Amino acid sequence: MASPDTSPDTAEISLPQGQYRGNWIRLRTLVLLRWGAICGQLSALVVAGQIYGLQLEYGACLFVIGLSVISNLITGFVFPESKRLNEVENLAMVLFDLLQLGALLYITGGLHNPFSILIVGPATVSALALSARMTLFVGSTAIVLVTLLAEFHLPLRTADGQILEVAQVFLFGNWLAIVIAVIFLGIYSRWIVNEMHSMSDALQATQMALAREQKLTDLGGVVAAAAHELGTPLATIKLTSAELMDELEDQPELAEDARLIRDQADRCRDILRSMGRAGKDDLHMRQAPLSTVVEEAAEPHRDRGIEIHFSHGDGDTPPPAILRRPELIHGLRNLVQNAVDFARSEVRVESRWTEDTISVRILDDGRGFSQTALGRIGDPFMRRRWSFSESQERPGYEGMGLGLFIAKTLLERTGAELIFANGNTPAAEMKDGAHPGLRGAIVEVTWPRRLIDAREGDNALRPGRNIPFV
Repeated sequence: MASPDTSPDTAEISLPQGQYRGNWIRLRTLVLLRWGAICGQLSALVVAGQIYGLQLEYGACLFVIGLSVISNLITGFVFPESKRLNEVENLAMVLFDLLQLGALLYITGGLHNPFSILIVGPATVSALALSARMTLFVGSTAIVLVTLLAEFHLPLRTADGQILEVAQVFLFGNWLAIVIAVIFLGIYSRWIVNEMHSMSDALQATQMALAREQKLTDLGGVVAAAAHELGTPLATIKLTSAELMDELEDQPELAEDARLIRDQADRCRDILRSMGRAGKDDLHMRQAPLSTVVEEAAEPHRDRGIEIHFSHGDGDTPPPAILRRPELIHGLRNLVQNAVDFARSEVRVESRWTEDTISVRILDDGRGFSQTALGRIGDPFMRRRWSFSESQERPGYEGMGLGLFIAKTLLERTGAELIFANGNTPAAEMKDGAHPGLRGAIVEVTWPRRLIDAREGDNALRPGRNIPFV
C-alpha cells in the first residue's frame, strides 16, 4: 500500500480529461465576448474624440475594429450557433483577438495608452481554455507584442498637438507589470482550472462507481428473490423425477431421461444459490454484522496471492449490526484492494467498536505511503514518480489517487473519518492508541456508531410489515 492508486473499478471509467475541455467551448460564447469588446473599443474612441479631443487615426482604428465585426458576421453566417470549437480553432480565435488589440494599441499610443493592460485578457483566456503548450504560445506572443508596443507605436496627441506620453520609468513599469500579469495570471488561472477539472472528473467517477455498486446490490436482491421463488417448483420437479425413476426401472431409456431431469434441477438450484448470495432486498438484508460487511467488502481480493487476516473485536461481545450501504462496502473494498496491491505477503483487517464509535483498520506489510504524498492522500489525480526498480516491481501502478479519492469520498459520505499513516507512526496519532504490528501502510476508518448502527441511532432500521409471496 505504498501509494494511492486507481482501483480496477475506477480504472475502466472513461472521463473527459482537462486537455480536451477546449472542445466544450461554444463559438457563440466567444462571438458574444468579441461583440462586447467591439462595443467597448468604439465607446473608448467616442470618449477620446468627443470629450478629451484626442487626435487619433480614427480611420485606421475603425478599420481594425471593422475586422472584428466582419469576423463575427462571417462566423455567424457560416457556422451554427451550437458549434463547439476544437483546440486549434480556439487558439485561432484567441490569437485574432490578441493581434487585433495589439494593432489598436499601436495606433493609439502603445503602452502610453492606459488600456494596454487589456492585453492580459486573451492570455488569461488561453490559460482557461487551451492546453499548456498553446497557453505558453499565446503568453509568449503577448509578451513579444507588449515589448514591441513599448518601442513602436503612433503617438497620442491632444487637440492642440501636444504628445501625451508617460515618463520612461513609468513606461518600463507598465511593461514589467503587464509581463508579470501575463505570467502570473496565466499560471494562476491554469492551476485553478486544472484543480477544478480534476475534482469534477473525480467526483463524476465517484458517482459512477456508487451507481454501479448500487446496481450490483439491487441485482443481487433480484437474483436472490428469483432463487427463493424458484425453489418450490425446482423441488417439485426433483421429487417428480425421482418418482418417475422408480416407476421406470424396467425402461432404462426413460429412466435415464428422468435422471437427467433431476440432475438439471439440482444444477439450477446450485446456480441460483451461488447467484443469490447477496440476499433478498428486504429489511433483514439491508443490515448485517460488522464482521460480515467487512469480509464481504474484502471478498473479491482474497484470491490474489496475499493473505488477508480478519480480527473482529475482543471476542467478549458480538459485532454490532450495521447498514449494508453500497458506498460503505465499495469504499472499504477500494481500501482493501489498495492494500493488497502493495502488500508483500499479508494484509490485516481489524474491526473494533465501542458504545460511541465503530472503526475498521486496514494494515499491510508493504513499503508504506510515500512521506511526500502522505499529507495529500485522498486528492484526485495525484501522481507520484517511481524509480525504475519500483516500476518493475509494480508495473502499471503509477497511480492517480482516484481509487483512494473515491473510497475517501464515499466513506466520508457515510459520516466516517479517515486517517492515513505508516506502521512507524506514533501510537498517539491512532484513534485507540494501539500500535499496529505491521510496518506498512495503515488506513483507519472511524464512524460515530449512531450513523451506521442498524439497531440504534439516527439511521436504525424500523421493523416493517412482512409481504407474502404470491
